[in-house]
Parts: sequence; structure tokens; C-alpha cells
Amino acid sequence: MTESNSSRKRDAAIRTANGAFQVWESRTQLVKQEMRAASDANDAKTARLKAQRLEKEKQDAEEAAANPPPPKKKSVKRITAG
Repeated sequence: MTESNSSRKRDAAIRTANGAFQVWESRTQLVKQEMRAASDANDAKTARLKAQRLEKEKQDAEEAAANPPPPKKKSVKRITAG
């Protein structure tokens, strides 16, 4: 059987449309994977920085408890007649 010219054009159009869809779909999946990886990296960085901040606050609290600040001197206002 020989294919007609219109049949070949239709098949080529279908192949082209399917190819474009497959390229679009693969790019969409790639972008989603990249976004997920960036989000995971950002979450890991945030968790690391939070842990560092909490450790620093703990050390500061321990240091403040071990070395209380000296008591403040009470200032006395003197009124002079003048």
C-alpha cells in the first residue's frame, strides 16, 4: 500500500506535535526537579543557621548566668540653691 501525500503530512504533523509536547514535558519536569533541589538546599541552610543561632543563644545565656553584671550605682541628684 502506498500512502497518500495528505496521509504523510498528517503523520508528520502528529509526530511534530508529539515531539513538541514531549520536549515541553521534559523541560517542565527538569524545572520542577531544579526547583525542588533549590528548595531542599534552602531548607537545609535554614535549619543549619537556626541550629547555630540556638547554640549561640545557649552559650550567651550560660555566660550571662556565670558572670552576672555588676549592680548599678544609684545616682543621687543634688539640688543646690543658687
